[in-house]
Amino acid sequence: MTPLEADKMRKGHMPVFQYFYRWARSTHSLIRLTNRAVYKVITFFYHIEIPITTNIGPGLFIGHPYGITINPKATLGRNCNIHKGVTIGQENRGKRQGAPEIGNCVWIGVNATIVGNITIGDDVLIAPNSYVNRDIPPHSIVLGNPCIIKFCDNATEGYINNKI
Repeated sequence: MTPLEADKMRKGHMPVFQYFYRWARSTHSLIRLTNRAVYKVITFFYHIEIPITTNIGPGLFIGHPYGITINPKATLGRNCNIHKGVTIGQENRGKRQGAPEIGNCVWIGVNATIVGNITIGDDVLIAPNSYVNRDIPPHSIVLGNPCIIKFCDNATEGYINNKI
């Protein structure tokens, strides 16, 4: 954890469950064991499933922490914003078997679903209620089901919170 991240956490820029999540990732096995118990409580009350094995970069912002599911094999880059109802999952068969890799500065709207062994580029805005199951190039806006890709420079300008 960088000093800037620690300073932002002290000033109250993150919800409580994110403090514990980041702390548990950076310490020894006794704390990880405690994390399992806290994870069960957080999952029960907030309906958030973010396993400690998920690779998440600094600057994660969860605006409305309810109903979020992230696969343990998924990768999230720096400064990702996730809103309630988001599912980031894996496909178990076919040519896209695996979990997504999400780039830096990605904004994911309410109830969006991202599945499969796909790559989401940097500076991508995924609109609410979108279903994404294919690669998305950088500097794009994604909307709909099936997903429609619109190219846009600075797609997430003004959307990213808690930027580190």
